[in-house]
Amino acid sequence: MAGPQFNAEFDPRYGELVDVSPMLRRMVCKNPSMFTFHGTGTYVIGHGDIAIVDPGPRDQAHIEALLQALDGERVRHILITHTHGDHSPASAAIADATGAPVLGYGPHPSHAGSEGSNTDDDDDDHDDADDADDDNPGTAADPSGGYGSDDPDFAEKHRVDTEFDPEAPLRHGDVIEGPGYTIEALHTPGHISNHLCFALEEENAVLSGDHVMGWSTTIIPPPDGDVAAYLESLQVLIDRPQDQRLYPTHGGHIADHHRYVEALLAHRLAREAGILNQLQGRPMSAKEMVLELYANVAKHLHKPAARSVVAHLRKLHDEGRAAPSVADASTTSSKTVWELN
Repeated sequence: MAGPQFNAEFDPRYGELVDVSPMLRRMVCKNPSMFTFHGTGTYVIGHGDIAIVDPGPRDQAHIEALLQALDGERVRHILITHTHGDHSPASAAIADATGAPVLGYGPHPSHAGSEGSNTDDDDDDHDDADDADDDNPGTAADPSGGYGSDDPDFAEKHRVDTEFDPEAPLRHGDVIEGPGYTIEALHTPGHISNHLCFALEEENAVLSGDHVMGWSTTIIPPPDGDVAAYLESLQVLIDRPQDQRLYPTHGGHIADHHRYVEALLAHRLAREAGILNQLQGRPMSAKEMVLELYANVAKHLHKPAARSVVAHLRKLHDEGRAAPSVADASTTSSKTVWELN
């Protein structure tokens, strides 16, 4: 199967509430970066009586624009896909302004950092962009380091949402109903363990958060990011034939998404096969593997590529197929040398 065909064409129309389907509107926050593409897309489900999905980061301009655009409508629910700093922090301000309940899987995992946090030990090459996309040549990672954003307060606005405490926890299969809309929560861990997608029954559509994005592969940052869980969560979407379209938080919609998600799954399995093949020759570190596996990828993306390899190695370790060559070695460092079991 051919690899996933990414689509980097997108008009963000910042601060404007745009119709994207009969029941969905979207406002994009002006927080473009190597992690957020053109910015965080906040979705509004319904008209009059509405639900909001992923209000966004701690960005006052976005919060005010969203509230102004929704003036006169009643917010019934605020739904959160996950607690990375570009998705959930604005929910507190929206809830205060509207009185609507905030619903999500649960608090930010204690061992999960941000998408750009560094759990590696590569002090000689440290920056905050360690988890940039490693497989999509269309992403413009910033070689000078940082988030690839010109906002000097970007990191502060996008801190992980450790204060997130949903009024009610959502679990896989839970249904949220409002006037004219029916939404099913789909637990899809992998990118982060508290990730949810939201299936809108009336449109046979899924709001996929960061689980599946059309412009790039999804970051799986260890230790909370989990490749095995991610692959199982991709299968959750494949096994729902009733759904016809995905709406990610970043970028445009994905039509014919079953084929696309199957290609993502095949891509991840091919990457794993490549890692196993590398270990057939000799014990190697993730950093060493990247020189072969990502030879055609720009050099400034080799470090985040090594993070992707580390996530796969942790899966192989859990399966008893690979292990660090030195007992008690770190399983989150790209310098750790691995060998086949």
